[in-house]
Parts: sequence; C-alpha cells; structure tokens
Amino acid sequence: MPAKKPDQTYQNEKKVQTNLRIRELQGEMPQAVSDFIRSMIGHSSELTRLGYLYDLRLFLRYLCQEDVRFADTPVTLITPQQLGMLQLRDFEKYTEYLSQYVRTDDSGGEVTDAHGNPVFVTNKEVGMARKLSAIRTFYKYMYTHGLISENVTANLTMPKIHKKPVIFLNKEEIARLFDTVNTGEGLSDRQKAYNENFRVRDVAIISLLLGTGIRESELVGLDLRDVNLRDRTFLVTRKGGNEAVLHFNSQVQEALKDYLLVRKQIEPLPGHENAFFLSSQKKRISTRALQDLVKKYAQVAAPLKKRLSPHKMRSTFATNLYKNTHDIYLVSEALGHAQLETSTRYTAKEDNLIHAAENVDWVE
Repeated sequence: MPAKKPDQTYQNEKKVQTNLRIRELQGEMPQAVSDFIRSMIGHSSELTRLGYLYDLRLFLRYLCQEDVRFADTPVTLITPQQLGMLQLRDFEKYTEYLSQYVRTDDSGGEVTDAHGNPVFVTNKEVGMARKLSAIRTFYKYMYTHGLISENVTANLTMPKIHKKPVIFLNKEEIARLFDTVNTGEGLSDRQKAYNENFRVRDVAIISLLLGTGIRESELVGLDLRDVNLRDRTFLVTRKGGNEAVLHFNSQVQEALKDYLLVRKQIEPLPGHENAFFLSSQKKRISTRALQDLVKKYAQVAAPLKKRLSPHKMRSTFATNLYKNTHDIYLVSEALGHAQLETSTRYTAKEDNLIHAAENVDWVE
C-alpha cells in the first residue's frame, strides 16, 4: 500500500494558489461578503469558496451596472442595508440577465474577440442554478446574522434542471479507443506523429481513467510515490483534501509498468520531478492537455458521442461497475461520492434499451 505522503507538493501548491486568489477577491468585495466567505472555512473547500466569490462578484457588478440604486456605489462599499432593499422582482431580472451577458475581465472591463466584438456568456440551467444558489446562501447568512430584516431570496424560484442521460462508452467503443491509441489510425498526420512519441503514456492514461474512474484532477496530481505497482494500489487526494487508496486491475498494471519504463528515461524540468504523468514539455501534464488527449482519441473511436472528456471516462467506469455488480454502494465508494444519490445516475439500464430496440418489428 502506498505510504502517506510526507508532503503534498502539487496539492499544496494548488491550495496555496487558490487561497491567494480568494484573498485577492475578498479585497474587491464588501465586508459582508468577506465575512460570509470566512464563515465557510472548515466546512467548504477552497474551490467552493472561490466559486462563491466569482458568483457573488458577478451579481454585485450587475447591480452597479444595471440598477440605478447602485450606480454611484463602488462594489466594495455596497452595504447589507442596500442589498436588503432588493425585492423578488430584482432577482428575477437578474435570472433573466444570467441567460446571456457580456463577459468581463478581472477589472470589470468587457472582453472582446479578435474583431472587437463583445464575447457573450450563456448560462444554461445548471450554471444559472449555481449562481442563484450562491446568492441565496449569502442572503441566508446575512439574515441569520441580523444584517438584513428579511430574506426574499428564500422565495426565489430556481431554474428547473432537466436530468441529462449519462454518456459513456460501450465495450465496442472502448475497444476502438484503445485501437486508436495503439495504432494512430484515424488521426491526422500531425496527431499520428505525436501519438508515436506518446503512445505508451496515452495508453496508461486511458487505462487508468477507464480502470479506476478517478477524476481528471486526481490523475493530474499523481506523483511517482503515489503508485505501488506490486500491490496494484495508488493514493489520490479526493475533493476536500481527503486521501484515498484505490486499486487497479492487471491490465492497468501492465499499462502503468510500460509507461514507467519510458518515464525513467525522461528528465523532467525542475519542479516536476515527482509528477507521474509528464507532458511533451517535460512538465506535469495539465488538465487542459488531458482533456485534449481524451477528446482527440474519442472523436475517432466514438464520433457520435460529442464532447467526450475525462469525466466521461469516469462515467464509463461507474456504469460498467454497476452493470457488473449491481452494487450502488460500491460504485459510490469507488467514485468517492459524499452522497449516495450522486451515484444513482449511473444505474441506467442500457441493456433494456437494447432489448427494446431489437424487438421492434415493422415487417408484416
């Protein structure tokens, strides 16, 4: 079993960067927002608090730009009393605004494209619900702390989120995916040249994603000391900072073993010596590079399934695990879900749909 890390260099660096960004954004916020974010320490992750800050910054900037009552007030000087004056219709107008608005940079200026045209942000149900949820939680905080006399956001109707079908790869598509990685067939000439140089690494990455269901952030954060080939175990840092020891099968073991033989021949750049998966620049592979890698091969192996990502590899692992075991508790534990309900979306009965399709007969 991998030993507990004496220091989590990569994870610590990410945490430090996030905390610095949180403090930077808190300096741009009213006192009430800063106090609210501090109240979340201990029961919310750094990334959650950062997400709240971005969502609340968007809301406060909207008020300053779109509401005459806030036109002469800098964001940092907005008071709970001013926010308490808002009525339900004001939040409904903001909900409408969230459907499409112009993207702004950190300074609040409009972002434009290469032709000088404004870049628009379009929020769908999930994005709108998250941004409104941040406001509702903030208003609840102000109400319970006596900063406002009424919490009108408690009556705000949230967007109805329609569940989307889980997209995952079936066995034939998985086989084609590995064929594509191993042969480069179907790739462009430029992609083939890249594939020849990084084929062993890419097989290891795809194998690990499909064989364990780890998140892309967990794969990117893997260090050499986290993996124990002999015991077929590895250590990951889950959401919230908790560590977990996961297992992999013999196929993943062989793929990782082959990659490590190649990895030993590479001299990483300073600061990336411990990284398990390296990029073409000899640095720790980035999340963006991992996403591009999966997309490149998946477009050839499963062209009808759009926007395949590392998370869809996680969906594939979860769906296959449930189909083989019918144990939702096992799926939940393997994925590291805090709530069992999160895992139930992987229990779709694809076999029933196939059975139904095969029994449709339109011949007299």
